[in-house]
Amino acid sequence: MAWILLTFAGLLEICWSIGLKYTQGFTRLWPSVFTVVTLAGSMVLLAQAARTLPIGTAYGVWVGVGAVGAAVLGIVLFSEPVTAGRIFFLSLLVIAIIGLRVTGGSH
Repeated sequence: MAWILLTFAGLLEICWSIGLKYTQGFTRLWPSVFTVVTLAGSMVLLAQAARTLPIGTAYGVWVGVGAVGAAVLGIVLFSEPVTAGRIFFLSLLVIAIIGLRVTGGSH
């Protein structure tokens, strides 16, 4: 169950990080509300997952999922550059997330 919570926490992290772009410095109401709500939800789910999972594993996976998701959506939504270097390092993040999942335990 902790891994499911952590997965949803990571997805919400992607939501709030992308939401930041739309808030225009928290000057737009509804994008700001969306960003704050998804940020809070992400933190709550991370905290719940960390009750069972080691914090280093939970936090590492949470950050990794958010970073990869935000980078991919940045490319798709905002035409951010796609370079061999970016793809390589995003791939390393995915490998690290998988490695933390495989070795992370739940005690």
